[in-house]
Amino acid sequence: MNKITCPNCQEQFKIEDKAYAEILSQVRTQQFDQELETRIKELEQANKRTTQLEVDKAKQEAEIRINELKHSLAQADTQKELAVKNATEAIKDEKSKLELEISKLEQKVQLTKSEHERLLKMKDEEIERIKDYKSQLSTKMIGESLEQHCENEFNRIRQTAFRNAQFHKDNDASSGSKGDYIYRELDESGVEIISIMFEMKNEGDETATKKKNSDFLKELDKDRRQKNCEYAVLVSMLEKESEYYNSGIVESHEYEKMYIIRPQFFIPLIGILRNAAMNTVEYKAEIHEMKQREIDVTNFQESLEEFKKAFSKNYTSAKNNFEKAIDEIDKSINHLKKVKDALLTTENQLRLANDKADALTIKKLTRGNPTMKDKFDAVEEG
Repeated sequence: MNKITCPNCQEQFKIEDKAYAEILSQVRTQQFDQELETRIKELEQANKRTTQLEVDKAKQEAEIRINELKHSLAQADTQKELAVKNATEAIKDEKSKLELEISKLEQKVQLTKSEHERLLKMKDEEIERIKDYKSQLSTKMIGESLEQHCENEFNRIRQTAFRNAQFHKDNDASSGSKGDYIYRELDESGVEIISIMFEMKNEGDETATKKKNSDFLKELDKDRRQKNCEYAVLVSMLEKESEYYNSGIVESHEYEKMYIIRPQFFIPLIGILRNAAMNTVEYKAEIHEMKQREIDVTNFQESLEEFKKAFSKNYTSAKNNFEKAIDEIDKSINHLKKVKDALLTTENQLRLANDKADALTIKKLTRGNPTMKDKFDAVEEG
């Protein structure tokens, strides 16, 4: 589109490219005719002073100029038409691309809307089914039925979707409380991929005291930590009119790695958490290997400490026994030394006695004893 301004009223108005080109051509032709007429008049005036040859020459030059002007005008029109054509084709291409993108977005929106409607329908059907069913049950039976429902849903696809997983009731109440179910899955090397503590809560419409989901989150988080589970999930039919809990999977803002869901999201949530955990299997395997190494080092250190303690104990005992033995030996040596001294003293006494015996004579024996002297003399004479 082109704009043209009225020379009288100064009003602008738009005209199509083709019409504009025709008007431009007419204006140029009119201007050219005016210039030509002016030029002819000038030549006629000059003709009075020039020859016919000069007139002919001027006409030839004028014709050449006319042809040049016409050629330039034709080129300008051609270039303009080409530019308009290229711009139009580019706009058409861009328009086609935009229309294609819009079509794709509309398809995505339609698919998302359909999926959302399907989930809403499933949710409504599930709620209605549970409402109809639990109206016939006692409070205890309602809770047990929700647990049974989740267990049946899991077992229905266990063989195909969760072949290596463990899903069993939590019967360990040694810590004072317990959850309802524990989900664990290990890889081939024994590294834990994911673990989830489940708690199922339900109540009948006729229940006088209505419980809230938030009433059970603290205890569930405690059970998760005591049983070494990575995630905690409350499968609940409480607060059944709450749009917040009916909208889908709700993540707790009070406790980490905790979710509150309706029963229809039981299997989808396990799949979501499991798929997310599969991306960290290699990382968890490395952590497990590092922990095993730490355990091996710790065991080695503990064994070394035990050996050192046992060796120290044995060394202390042996040292004490050795010292006692040395003390006893020293005592024995002292005793033997005393015995030796006593023997040496006895030997000296015997030597002295022997010397005295050797020095003993009849003369010495009878000295001062006349009676014995007379007897010995008589023996000698006889």
